[in-house]
Amino acid sequence: MSDPLRIALVAEGPTDRIVIQAALQSLLEDRPFVIQQLQPEGSVAFGPLGAGWTGVYRWCKQAAVRGSGRLSQDALLFENHDLLLLHLDADVADKKYSDDSSLDPEPEDGKLPCKRPCPPAGNTTDALRAVLLSWCGEVASPAKAVICMPSKSTEAWVVASLFPNDRIMQRAGECLPNPESRLGQQPKRIRIRKSQRDYLDHQARLEDAWPRVAGRFGEAKRFEVEFLVALKGLPG
Repeated sequence: MSDPLRIALVAEGPTDRIVIQAALQSLLEDRPFVIQQLQPEGSVAFGPLGAGWTGVYRWCKQAAVRGSGRLSQDALLFENHDLLLLHLDADVADKKYSDDSSLDPEPEDGKLPCKRPCPPAGNTTDALRAVLLSWCGEVASPAKAVICMPSKSTEAWVVASLFPNDRIMQRAGECLPNPESRLGQQPKRIRIRKSQRDYLDHQARLEDAWPRVAGRFGEAKRFEVEFLVALKGLPG
């Protein structure tokens, strides 16, 4: 049996990991893999960098420093992991650096906000991808790095997976401004919360639904395609 695929994950929060892991289980089928979540760290306070998009920002900036200005040159990171997944929800395009007074953006950091008209979702995600890569000191995604950018948030994929008949999600799709709000608007007997416990309870359903989600949402399909391309490019 081959060694497990070693995947590093940088994400906004712990629930995002559960959804991404379900997608990977669908894509990798029987191939073993392990995920190490580098950001946020697994503690009550989510480690020294905090959670959310600002935690991703801080992690990327630190990784770029370790690589003398470029994430792709962080030798230890890619020596210890086969692939790096960078997650950022597309609604970060609405944010401003000044939303967090502790941030000290540099001139080379991409501009926020960078929201574009939706549909298509790709107008905004293309702009936000450039911002995310600027935090990493890159202009293009490194060969062993894959961007995961759900529109408008990971909860769009959760709602589409668990509540495929949700009419509001069906109408708005990837342009629904706040997909998380749909979790609590389902019939009481089936509604869930955005929590690790509830997401873990439904992880098998999230995995089973991934092909349908990727067939419906462009950003899910983009993640799938780019992940499989990066996987194919690995040695051996």
